[in-house]
Amino acid sequence: MPVSSSRRAFAIIAATCLCSLPAAAQVSAGAVTGQGGSFNSPYYLMQKHWAIQGVVKDLDGNPVQGAKVVVEALNGGADQRLVQSDVLGRFNAEFSLNASFTKDLRLQLVASKKGYLKGHEIVHFLDPEKTWMVIITLRSPQPDSDLLSQEDLVPSLASRLKNLGPADGLSQKSEKDYARGVDDLLVRNRPDRAIGSLSSVVERDPACLDCRVTLALADIGSGDWDSADRDLEDAVSTSVKDHKAAREEPLLLYGVLQSWHHNYSQAAAYCIEALKYAPKDPLALQEAGRANLMLENWAAADSYLAQALAAGAAPDARFLRVKALLNEGATDDARAEMARFLDGRDIKSMPVNVRELYTLVQQRKNVELAYAKGPKTDVEEPIDYLRRTTPELKTLVAAPDQSPLADILSAVGKNVENSFRNYPNTSSVEEVHQEKLSRRGKREGEVDEKFYYLCVMPQQSWGPEFSEFRASLNDQHGQLSGLSDGYMLTSGFTSASLIFHPAYQAQSEFRFLGRQQVDGVDADVVAFAQVPAKSKLYGTFKYNGNFVTTFTQGLAWINSQTYQILRLRTDLLKPLPEVRLSRQTTDINYAEVHFKGVQGGFWLPRDVSVTVSWANRNLRNEHQYSGFRVFNVDSAEKVSKPKMPPQQASEQPSNPTPE
Repeated sequence: MPVSSSRRAFAIIAATCLCSLPAAAQVSAGAVTGQGGSFNSPYYLMQKHWAIQGVVKDLDGNPVQGAKVVVEALNGGADQRLVQSDVLGRFNAEFSLNASFTKDLRLQLVASKKGYLKGHEIVHFLDPEKTWMVIITLRSPQPDSDLLSQEDLVPSLASRLKNLGPADGLSQKSEKDYARGVDDLLVRNRPDRAIGSLSSVVERDPACLDCRVTLALADIGSGDWDSADRDLEDAVSTSVKDHKAAREEPLLLYGVLQSWHHNYSQAAAYCIEALKYAPKDPLALQEAGRANLMLENWAAADSYLAQALAAGAAPDARFLRVKALLNEGATDDARAEMARFLDGRDIKSMPVNVRELYTLVQQRKNVELAYAKGPKTDVEEPIDYLRRTTPELKTLVAAPDQSPLADILSAVGKNVENSFRNYPNTSSVEEVHQEKLSRRGKREGEVDEKFYYLCVMPQQSWGPEFSEFRASLNDQHGQLSGLSDGYMLTSGFTSASLIFHPAYQAQSEFRFLGRQQVDGVDADVVAFAQVPAKSKLYGTFKYNGNFVTTFTQGLAWINSQTYQILRLRTDLLKPLPEVRLSRQTTDINYAEVHFKGVQGGFWLPRDVSVTVSWANRNLRNEHQYSGFRVFNVDSAEKVSKPKMPPQQASEQPSNPTPE
């Protein structure tokens, strides 16, 4: 067996193990020479050479450059190497050990880099005839609050494995080592010491699957997630293939590790597999619910979390269920679950993530109340695109039924998804023409300005996200100077098509109206209306230091052949009399844009018209875009992410800023 079964690395290429010394070096202090040749003393030191290669990566599998790696031999003289990872995260080290006294090699590797927790790995090589690959994973010092913490996992799972016996595959010879390892892990809080005892147990009793789980928990406690993955592999494989020998703990722990690596589909699959052997395991139910929550499978997440709570799960399951209920649109149930989670505790004393979710629940309830009220407004008949047509659709050829709708939404959704997945950070020149209009539509004032318009894709995000900024041409904050004269600021046009993204389609209602031509092109016309109780996409209308949440309805003209959006018109889902906002209409015309050095084209706003009726004022903005470029790649101008402008409430308290 080339490497001990409990501490494995990966062999990648063959290497020389027992190297002959050069002729000039073969006669030394321990040799006698003469005319007939030479005789080597039995004390002559032959060497075994070990070649080690490794990779340092982060939790997402990306290489970490510039990590310092201390590679220390734990036997054969305690030799040590200090190496550094290259741009691909790779490092190399070699060791030469006395072949007369050392037949194997035990290494401890510690990787460190600013901004990460130290990564730790212990490996045991029995075969020097190969070059060995070691993987070390570095983690952020800030744990992901959405996932089960290491501090909660290790004691909760290890405590149920304290008293294993023959029925679990633990032999009498291993009982003392196992007890010592569990004591070091749970009582003395020395997971690094526990690894030695537990490794001996696993080598002696390979059929003890839960012994491997305890060893993996010690790996995790010492910061060695990669060894935890490997120590679980055989136990997980056995549990999947042999249902008679299967145990739920290896599957459950492996599922949690997959969630830590952000492999949520795999996490859900392993947790659900664990439930086959322990249907009422509260931790398995909770983690199955958590994984489905991360996958945005709200109903499944709610079901598993409700079962977890019934089985006696920790309060964390209740907090997760609040999220599931809120995203399902069950706001009242989410509020009740949040109250049970707080159990009388002051929300101000809770962690940031709890306060944020509490605020979301309250905001969602306020939105539902606002949109449930009958509008008291100057608008006699609010627009309802789902149920009636508008003057813009006079030439529409009405659809006889809704059968094409599913295919249209699927095709346009794929286009939108691909566009945002591949979208680079871009800049364009934005020309803005602002007007103040009388009630009869007569122009009463106007102003023209130019900006850089920046579209930035977040480096790390869950789900499709998009940020849009303005940077003025003279390096001032991207803020319209006309605001102080009663004009307004409007933005967010490039991201408007996200309503058709597959991740968000379930949050709106759609209706296929028929076909109409747009600039001579046949287009499918689809009406849509957001559902406030479900929608995670929303706008804001800022006024006098406060803001209200806005939702939209509208029309999309979609090319019948390519399923690209040609035109998008949105209106308020309903007027908002509480802020005297009766109309906010946005009309976007799209054109295909190609960027230098980027494959394929992107359909982006070419020109935009925004009309707002607010507090007896009528305002209109016209936006035109040109000079599209990928910044940081081929922009001649130096364009950086702008600083946030000062709060508008303090500078123009009487003017609205719809976004």
